[in-house]
Amino acid sequence: MRKQIVYEKQDLTWLSWSKIRNSSGTAGSFLKAYSDLGGEKTYYKLSNYDAVKGIVGHECVNEVIVDRFLTILGIEHLSYQLIHADVLVDGSTHTTWLCASRDFKQPGESKLALDAFYQAERLKDESPLAFCIRNGWADYIWQMLATDFLILNRDRHGANIEVLRNSRKKTLRLAPLFDHGLSLLFNCLDVKDVEKVQALEDKPVQCFVGSRSAWENLKLIPAGQVPKLNPLCETDREKLFDGLEETMPQVWRDKIWEMLWKRWKRYEDFCNQGRT
Repeated sequence: MRKQIVYEKQDLTWLSWSKIRNSSGTAGSFLKAYSDLGGEKTYYKLSNYDAVKGIVGHECVNEVIVDRFLTILGIEHLSYQLIHADVLVDGSTHTTWLCASRDFKQPGESKLALDAFYQAERLKDESPLAFCIRNGWADYIWQMLATDFLILNRDRHGANIEVLRNSRKKTLRLAPLFDHGLSLLFNCLDVKDVEKVQALEDKPVQCFVGSRSAWENLKLIPAGQVPKLNPLCETDREKLFDGLEETMPQVWRDKIWEMLWKRWKRYEDFCNQGRT
């Protein structure tokens, strides 16, 4: 079993980075790379890269926190590894934390962004949400909307949900939840930014199947179909942040816990309002 956090600095300057779609409205770029060594594909991701300031933000640490959070709640998701490494971007070497993940496709499967699949296969006047329900993905979507409310995910655009298809076996499924970097405190670059954050604030979000409000998207879940998740307990705080002291300042960790705990309590209230 691989370690979730690799503290010893690795030389990953051989990776080639490319820009990816950024629908968050933030400045900078989010860079991705991949390796295919020994027949095993690994995907790498950097936190926000600014041509002047270098690599800033904590998006890669967010991935590990959310990974642990979803494990506690019992929600299927992509697992991430956090790696301390040197990387080469635009001809300059940067020492940073990056995250790595394995390929979630099974042998024989191809992947397609949900928005592209929707455009090709939708019925006339069918909304993305109705399309997903028709394809049998309602439970997945409800868990996704609950997740995105709890972590205040701002970037669930149509390419951050992927359709996995095996033409030979004629199977179709949605990939495990992935790409949660633009959540929590991703846009807080200093202590003053963190102190301004209101734990229950409903900031504008990207959501392919819903609206610009994470709270309103939660209300899309029909009564009786709200996901029954494993409860978050105060003792889970240690599990979420274990070993992350070197990767993220205490003030960030304190605020993230406040967000997760208060949003979880709000979710419990939502579930208890005749929706279970």
